[in-house]
Amino acid sequence: MFKKCYSIKFLTLFLIISISFASCKSKFEKLKASSDYSKKYQEGIKYYNKKDYSRALALFDDLVQRYRGRSEAEDLFYYYAFANYKLKDFTSAGYHFKNFADTYPNSSRSEECRYMSAYCAYLESPNSTLDQTNTLLSIDKLQLFINLYPKSDRVAEASKLIQNLRDRLETKAYANAKLYLTIGDYKSAVIAFRNTMRDYPDTKYAEEMEFLSIQAQYMYAKNSLENKQQERLEEGIAIYQEFEEKYPSSQYLKQAQSLKRQCESSIENVKRYLANFDNEQKAYKKQLESEKSKQAQATSDIKTP
Repeated sequence: MFKKCYSIKFLTLFLIISISFASCKSKFEKLKASSDYSKKYQEGIKYYNKKDYSRALALFDDLVQRYRGRSEAEDLFYYYAFANYKLKDFTSAGYHFKNFADTYPNSSRSEECRYMSAYCAYLESPNSTLDQTNTLLSIDKLQLFINLYPKSDRVAEASKLIQNLRDRLETKAYANAKLYLTIGDYKSAVIAFRNTMRDYPDTKYAEEMEFLSIQAQYMYAKNSLENKQQERLEEGIAIYQEFEEKYPSSQYLKQAQSLKRQCESSIENVKRYLANFDNEQKAYKKQLESEKSKQAQATSDIKTP
């Protein structure tokens, strides 16, 4: 009997909750379909304050065009941008924050919205393994904010975000240079290491990249034509000397020294090869001249009666 009563009470409670939920849903859908835009506006703000951003945004979507130019539009556009942000639609949020700042440049919220537009771009910047076009755009937007509001309390945070993005670009450049070395495109690796160290002089990868530059230069030289090798091997030795001067206690020093010795040994080998080749060419040329002389003499003897 007790179990039966309990089951009836539970079923009744479930039905009440279900009916209440259906009623609320029906109420929202009726409001959404309504042409009472003033009520939509008020209820949209209420939903926003209750953190029901999906419903707030659904109502705001119906209002933004109708309220454009009206006194309530500033608040509406502000909440509209933040509703997109709260729902993690950073592309839309960034656009609407920028639109707010452009439309209401004298608003007390303009600085915040300009920053939030840049921050949304920052949140959309991909990790260092992907294309970094958005990262560059994010840096530009954050720098624009700093330029427009140099005394803002948000400048320090914007500067920190820019540094994070630059670190991402630095890591991407470092990874790309190493990839060239891995796939055997040694000339591109040498150039990429050089460019990365030029663009990021304080990079945390400097020591490793300077060592890898020696390796890349050595491999580039060894895979060159013999008449190009000596000059390129000597460049490898020059890179080593700069490395040794900068990092006398480097963890890569022994490997670097080994590469230097290989460069020196390869220079001697290529010198001998070129000398032998030159001698062979001279001997071959001399032989050709001798044969031509003999042929000329033979022809002359035949013509002589």
